[in-house]
Amino acid sequence: VQLVESGGGLVQPGGSLRLSCEASGFDFKNSWMKWVRQAPGKGREWLSTIYSDGRQAYAESVEGRFTISRDNEKNIVYLQMNSLQSEDTARYYCGTRVAERDYWGQGTQVTVSS
Repeated sequence: VQLVESGGGLVQPGGSLRLSCEASGFDFKNSWMKWVRQAPGKGREWLSTIYSDGRQAYAESVEGRFTISRDNEKNIVYLQMNSLQSEDTARYYCGTRVAERDYWGQGTQVTVSS
C-alpha cells in the first residue's frame, strides 16, 4: 500500500488549495479514504472520509469549506479546501485501512499566512 499526498503550500487567509493523494497497492475503488491533519503540538484531527459508494462525511470544523472527492480511474482522492484560515495550518495526511491495518502517506504541509 502506498499513499502519496501533494498539493500543499503557502496560501493567504481566505485562499484555496486542492490536495491530492495518489494511492496504489490495494483495491482503491472498494476502499474508504480519509483525510486528517496534524498541527504542531496537537494530535491528529480527522477531517473527512469518502466511502466506496461516494458517501462523504466531514468534521464540523471543515464542513462547508472542504470537499472530498475521488477518481476511481486514477486512484486519487482529493481534498478541496476553501476559505482557509490560519487555524488550518497543519500537515495533511490521507489514509485508508487494508486488511485491518491503517496506512498513511507522508503528508503535505499547508501553511495559511499573510
